[in-house]
Amino acid sequence: MKMERESPMQMGGGAHVLVFPYPVQGHICPMVEFSKRLASKGVRVTVVITTASAATESMKQLLAAQPNNSSFKIEVISDGSEHFQKSDFAQETAQEYQDRFRGATTKNLSNLITNIKNNKNDSDSDNSEDNNDDYPLKCIVYHSCMPWVLDIALQHGLDGAPIFTTSAAVTAIFHHFNEGVLKIPSKDDRTSTTTMLMPSMPVPLGINDLPSFLSDVDAYPTYLKLTMNQFSNIAQVKWIFYTNFEKLEEKVFKWMASQDWPVKTIGPTIPSSFLDKRLEDEKDYSLSLFKPDVETCMKWLDSKEAGSVVYVSFGSLANLTKEQMDEVAWGLNNNNYHFLWVIKESEKEKLPINFFEEISEKGLVVSWCSQLQVLAHKAVGCFVTHCGWNSILEALSLGVPMVAVPQWADQTTNAKFVVDVWKVGVRVKVNEKGKITKEELAMRVRQVMEKEMGMEFRKASLMWKELAKEAVDEGGSSDKNIEEFVAQLG
Repeated sequence: MKMERESPMQMGGGAHVLVFPYPVQGHICPMVEFSKRLASKGVRVTVVITTASAATESMKQLLAAQPNNSSFKIEVISDGSEHFQKSDFAQETAQEYQDRFRGATTKNLSNLITNIKNNKNDSDSDNSEDNNDDYPLKCIVYHSCMPWVLDIALQHGLDGAPIFTTSAAVTAIFHHFNEGVLKIPSKDDRTSTTTMLMPSMPVPLGINDLPSFLSDVDAYPTYLKLTMNQFSNIAQVKWIFYTNFEKLEEKVFKWMASQDWPVKTIGPTIPSSFLDKRLEDEKDYSLSLFKPDVETCMKWLDSKEAGSVVYVSFGSLANLTKEQMDEVAWGLNNNNYHFLWVIKESEKEKLPINFFEEISEKGLVVSWCSQLQVLAHKAVGCFVTHCGWNSILEALSLGVPMVAVPQWADQTTNAKFVVDVWKVGVRVKVNEKGKITKEELAMRVRQVMEKEMGMEFRKASLMWKELAKEAVDEGGSSDKNIEEFVAQLG
């Protein structure tokens, strides 16, 4: 991102903020976009990336290209991964990874803070126009699943602010569970019609609408513990950031305000070029752990009529069974719509035999794509999505209706909101084995794609698109919140 350098006084305060994302694609991207918004407001921002993320080819290129004198910088600290072989990662449990990651980054993040405070930041050039005295370090913005970062911040006399890369509704649900407000019926006491009312929710939730860590509390103990730890010291933070915008979850945010949560919405956290166009931006996220096949996708989409393509992606962590892959493949092929399907290279072997010959020109399968550019293309008529939060925000921001195929974690709750709160799509139902059938998927896609049936979905999607743009534009709710944060840094 190109920015004009001004003096600290001209820029409005000259504060320095560290931004520390959890090292997965879906957390890095929105936090970097927030960082760029901050930098445009006169804050010096250092994004802290760990060695595992820095080892990717795209990250290496970005690190090599970043200028010495910039209001937006990237620093790399060790997470201990450089001492591991690939086979070691495969054998590491989720809890072992968390312990190793926290142990390594706690020490190295603290050292980085000390170096910055002592004006010894390695990335500062000797002939810099300003030094760290002009931009005193004031705050660490960290991913909410790393609450221990707040302890480091406080030890160094800094403020700390978690950023949640899930919906506010999901946070509220876990909070209600943590406080004992949400009582989840046992498996013996629940039915398909069991619903739960919570003070922050705009609609009642069924068991299958809860985050999967709660609908089956025994299935993911490490992840449930990680999620609940987000609340361990939240009373000590000065700000709580959400990557969406106020009108998207108005009732939830009003409830949070009634509880005196210091919440600030700062999104949608997608590149400015897709929203308000106020920043000189790339056509995509700055930091990507994957290499998208942009040219192939865009050329193929350019050859298709407006609204005629079904875009399908189940996210970077998708791992479908071969049986499920078969059903999805034939469900897409059995409809009279073109489709663009993102499948990781390691997953392609699960596709049906002769699938590529069968689809011919009807479909395009790629290993990765620029999802924003695809969703922004006029040829795309709907998005078959796993309902990861970033994907939801991107589809809403670009006005694309959805077919919700949630897998786990917060995706089930997001799917509920897609259908019953935002009214921008439909949800695929699973059979008695928990699988999606080709007939069910094909039917749900038709509901969104057909002109008459999909009209209301398209209308609602366009409304949210405009509201998303308004939020980040000058004077919008998210824009004001970012400016208030900058002013409060002092």
